[in-house]
Amino acid sequence: MSSTAVTGIGELVTCDGTGPERLGLRSNAALVIEDSVIVWIGSAADAPAADNRIDVGGRVIVPGFVDSHSHLIFAGDRATEFAARMTGQPYDGGGIGVTVAATRAATDAKLTGLLAARIRELRALGTTTIEIKSGYGLTVADELRSLQIASQFSPETTFLGAHVVPAEYVHDREGYVDLVTGAMLHAAAPYARWIDVFCEPHSAHAFDADEGRKVLTAGAAAGLGLRVHGNQLGLGPGVRLAVELGAASVDHCTYLDDADVDALAEAAEHTVATLLPGVDFCTRSPYPDAARLLAAGASIALATDCNPGTCYSSSMPWVISLAVRELGLTPAQALLAATVGSAKSLRRNDIGRLVLGNRADLTMLDAPSYLHLAYRPGVPIARTLDVGFTGQQANAQPSVLS
Repeated sequence: MSSTAVTGIGELVTCDGTGPERLGLRSNAALVIEDSVIVWIGSAADAPAADNRIDVGGRVIVPGFVDSHSHLIFAGDRATEFAARMTGQPYDGGGIGVTVAATRAATDAKLTGLLAARIRELRALGTTTIEIKSGYGLTVADELRSLQIASQFSPETTFLGAHVVPAEYVHDREGYVDLVTGAMLHAAAPYARWIDVFCEPHSAHAFDADEGRKVLTAGAAAGLGLRVHGNQLGLGPGVRLAVELGAASVDHCTYLDDADVDALAEAAEHTVATLLPGVDFCTRSPYPDAARLLAAGASIALATDCNPGTCYSSSMPWVISLAVRELGLTPAQALLAATVGSAKSLRRNDIGRLVLGNRADLTMLDAPSYLHLAYRPGVPIARTLDVGFTGQQANAQPSVLS
């Protein structure tokens, strides 16, 4: 078993500290990795001998970003829809059908290639764990193949047959829900860890509380963990449905009333509010008040929601800068939400923190301080450090991404 020492770390951010910021900052640090696991952390001057040594030249090392909400497996794009929104056209979920048509028409090879390229892109921006949803097939065969392809790249795959009601079922919503909870779920479950539902009564294309409950309870019975798209377009039942059923995460949370905030605070140990400020930016929606959630005691995470319709960005650093500028978070709170918080939303303890025994998922910042993540928005200062990492390489075949 070979070992690698990473030395010359000007600022090591473990995200496992105490005090109000909880970043666990260390200066002039080093760590040693064996078999993709951190086995030693300490001062660079005290670093033990190792088979290999990498000096990062005084740069910052932070935990690899955990992107816990994405829709990376799709074909086509919706740039014209984005342009229309910038002139005032509201978003209601209807454009998803455009992506469904393009994805159904794509070959397996095409979808695999597109997903591989997106994985390379997000890794170049510092993300080491990615959750990937289906939801652009909406037939048994297409949802199955989407999850089969996605599972080659990440263990964090989510069955989202309940994304919207497809055109062929627009007059038979009950029949489509029966398909999602029956044959489609049966085919998808072996390739998914999670099940999700777009619970949004403000969209005619999405699902109401009763439909959402039926989808989630069926998924739980099939052994899948629960996630919810909720409260994106207006106040609704998504947050409280997620809390009621013990979902690991409820995502968007753009519109919250006091009862929603209280529910999230009470359920903070098992249900995380995952905030997606890139979507609010790209849809001209209001930004959620993340500081209010933290003050109430809720758990929060940050993710990109990278998708072709409402946020075609894979940049977690951009999301962090948006969270600081628009959601009321400090740079430390935003970094924790993009690492520890997102790991919690996936119910993972082996990622999101740089501690002994955890995965050596490292992101390097070409900067003197983690503060530059928010301070330099849009500048590509973050990238993954591939020491001990088994993820997708630029010219590699599909492999597991954390």
